[in-house]
Amino acid sequence: MSNDLYAVTVIGHDRPGIIAATTNGLAGLGLNIEDSTMTLLRGHFAMMLLCRGAVDGAQVESALASLAGGGDLDVAVRPVTDEPTPAAGGSAWVLTVHGGDRPGIVSEVVGQVAAAGGNITDLTTRLAGELYLLVAELDLPVGADVEAVDGAIRAAAERVGVRATLRPAEADEL
Repeated sequence: MSNDLYAVTVIGHDRPGIIAATTNGLAGLGLNIEDSTMTLLRGHFAMMLLCRGAVDGAQVESALASLAGGGDLDVAVRPVTDEPTPAAGGSAWVLTVHGGDRPGIVSEVVGQVAAAGGNITDLTTRLAGELYLLVAELDLPVGADVEAVDGAIRAAAERVGVRATLRPAEADEL
């Protein structure tokens, strides 16, 4: 059996022990967690893991089935390819957006990143009362006109009534 790579997602109502139970099930199969992220979204748990091992997907699903047994969590396992990420060769940036909350902020602003051929590598948003905050890490392609991208992002932010700042990422921030 090969050393396959799996994406495991666990989503649902938060409660103590979810990470422990998930990682215990994976370790019991001899799977190695290579990459992961977890967050709480207003009391809802969301975790994604990439893990590798000499098992098949059905074994991984079986090992994690008890997590979903109570009906408060959804667990999904799927094989993923292990193709290397193409070297961006561009530049790393941090985008911050803040202002009054309203629909369309994320779509309007990140649409400008996509239009410039940029790739968002991490995105976090928070709502505190009426204040909305977005922080994104992104890569812009080689040759991108950063001033034009920045201007397009600021104009998009203005259209939805928020402020946006694009700045170079420092290596120790990422």
